[in-house]
Amino acid sequence: MTTDPFTSHIDYAALGDRLRAYRMGAGLQADEVAQQLGVSRAVVYRMEKGEIVKIDTLERLAHLLGTSLASLLGVEAEYYASALALFERMRQLEQTSDRILAHFEPISLLLMSEHYLEHLGLMLAEALPQGADAPLHARQAQQIMDILRERRLNFERRKPHIVSLIGLRELERFVQTGLIGRMDVAPGVRRARVQAARQEVQRIAELMDSEPWYAQVGLVDDAMPSATYQVLIGAQHRVLMHSPFRLGELPNVRNGIAMVTASQEAVALHERITSNLWATASKGPAGAQRLRALLERTAPD
Repeated sequence: MTTDPFTSHIDYAALGDRLRAYRMGAGLQADEVAQQLGVSRAVVYRMEKGEIVKIDTLERLAHLLGTSLASLLGVEAEYYASALALFERMRQLEQTSDRILAHFEPISLLLMSEHYLEHLGLMLAEALPQGADAPLHARQAQQIMDILRERRLNFERRKPHIVSLIGLRELERFVQTGLIGRMDVAPGVRRARVQAARQEVQRIAELMDSEPWYAQVGLVDDAMPSATYQVLIGAQHRVLMHSPFRLGELPNVRNGIAMVTASQEAVALHERITSNLWATASKGPAGAQRLRALLERTAPD
């Protein structure tokens, strides 16, 4: 009598990706993890490639990284208290995603200009808390910027299809506040950063005018969801990411709990709200015209 061969339903490659993201969020190097687990650094790297390890090692590793075994295995929601860990997880999933539904303030970073990344680095530096831990915070901010650049490069190379929703009210606040990390910047800096924000909105208008095949942008004149989110769809995954972290004006990469889940119900609900908002959103040249009207209405004196 023959029996059907057993097929594991655990995605070991995704398990390895989650291990790496959690490790980065914990601020640990591979050799530090190896030392605390009593294994070699090579074993840690093999685990992050998805190679099978003993379950008790995974349990100890989950405890070390401040998460649960269930989260590591991906059988429930993954929770990230670190923006660095979340952005690394986003980078991993975006590499194999063919379609992205996004609501971020003011707009998905994937569609912003290279100049915006330069200003974002300045904003993160301005927003950092001062004190004895300032060098650590600065190092983490630099790691975040490195991952964000990788994400944009991957997007430019692969051009997955993205649907990005923008809240008109949030965008108006964006152009009036400017690309600043804190409110007490010098007046001259504030003026220059307001101009930089206006240039980004002008770029979005140009993007909406040109309507490239890989990017659809919808301008929503309604209350937007308070939590930003991204749905990532690929051949092997359909995943929702909820994020409290923001990369717009007055950015926050310090405090909050993000969630990543493959729950069919959660993904479907977010696809539905995206579809509903998209149905009434301004798109294409009509949306671009509204953005230019916004710029004219909010022009500095």
